[in-house]
Amino acid sequence: MRISSSMIFDAGLASIQKQTASLMHTQQQVASGRRILTPADDPVAAARALEVEQARDTNAIYQGNQKAAGETLGLVEGQLVAVGELIQNVRTLAVQGGNGSLTDTDRASIAAELRQRFDQLMGLANATDATGQHLFSGYMGDTTPFSGSVAGGVAYAGDEGQRRLQVSASRQVAVSDSGNEIFMRIRNGNGSFATSVTATNTGSGVIDAGTVTDPALWNAAGNNRDFRIVFAVNAGTTTYDIIDNVSGNSLLTGAAPAAAPYPRVFTPGQAIVLKSQGAEPAFDYGAQVVINGSPADGDRFDIDASSSQSLFATLSNLITALEAGASSTSGHTLLANRLGFALTDLDQAHDNLLRVRAAIGSRMNEVEALAAAGEDLNLNYEGTLSRLRDIDYAAAITQLTQEQGYLEAAQKSFLKVTDLSLFNYV
Repeated sequence: MRISSSMIFDAGLASIQKQTASLMHTQQQVASGRRILTPADDPVAAARALEVEQARDTNAIYQGNQKAAGETLGLVEGQLVAVGELIQNVRTLAVQGGNGSLTDTDRASIAAELRQRFDQLMGLANATDATGQHLFSGYMGDTTPFSGSVAGGVAYAGDEGQRRLQVSASRQVAVSDSGNEIFMRIRNGNGSFATSVTATNTGSGVIDAGTVTDPALWNAAGNNRDFRIVFAVNAGTTTYDIIDNVSGNSLLTGAAPAAAPYPRVFTPGQAIVLKSQGAEPAFDYGAQVVINGSPADGDRFDIDASSSQSLFATLSNLITALEAGASSTSGHTLLANRLGFALTDLDQAHDNLLRVRAAIGSRMNEVEALAAAGEDLNLNYEGTLSRLRDIDYAAAITQLTQEQGYLEAAQKSFLKVTDLSLFNYV
């Protein structure tokens, strides 16, 4: 084989370029801290790193949603805490309004303060988040959910939806609640039935909220859940009858109501049970009420199945009762009954609020747990990426030193070889 000078130069130059390229590649690895500078360095690891990066970026999006969900739920919780404090304040004012030593002017002052609380409640119910979206309007964030007044009532303009955020690959969390569920759909009375009085009562009878002693009997298909208790006073004895308003018959006789005196004798403070006693026709509706004071002849009290009543309506009824005054004995009795109904309805509203807050609290806990899991997952992704892409500095520096030696050797040998010539031996 003939070896020419040009071949010696080309081979030497190629060797030096190869060693230089290898040295520069290792220098770039050391400078960047990355083992994989191009996919060609490790095709399998590069493909795996790309998958992990995509998973990490997706997790970052979920983490952003988790943060937004936590902030929004915290804002909703703050508004509901304020509503709860308002309900407690209104309850205190209602109890104060029942003080027998107050004048109608005093009660009017309390009613005026309650009107301010009504406006405050409207503001809380129409609260917005940082982007101007209403918190309690369902999907219709741009729509003001509540409008109205004490006299005209309040209407809800939102819908039943719950805005949701995707906080993990398989989980969406509701970050809003329908104002209908929070402020409008509240069971009145004791939650099963509500008691009421007629404005024409002249006695001093005051009825309580009543009690369901057997929910199965009260909710039975044969129970019409619509009754009235009527009183009669004869020769100093007060008697009463319980009438089914649907059939029109007396529960105590099984027939149309008869003239006074009625079947049962009334004792103030003693439970009036919706259950047969003695020789009465058999019936048991699993409920009872207590009436204190002395009902007058012809006084009437009603028991009806609970229905939905808004917190605004409860507050409006309380304001109306206080503004009506109590200038007579019957007026004091009517006020006492209406205040009792208002307190019962406020308790129902507060219980409903606590139920909603409990649901929000569970969602906040879930978001916090997902956020903690997301942080752990992010650390795992970073660890995997480091293992796939990052350089081992000890090994890289050793290799860099070795390649520097190779390059120096190639350069020196190139000088030696290119210095050979036949003229040196002539």
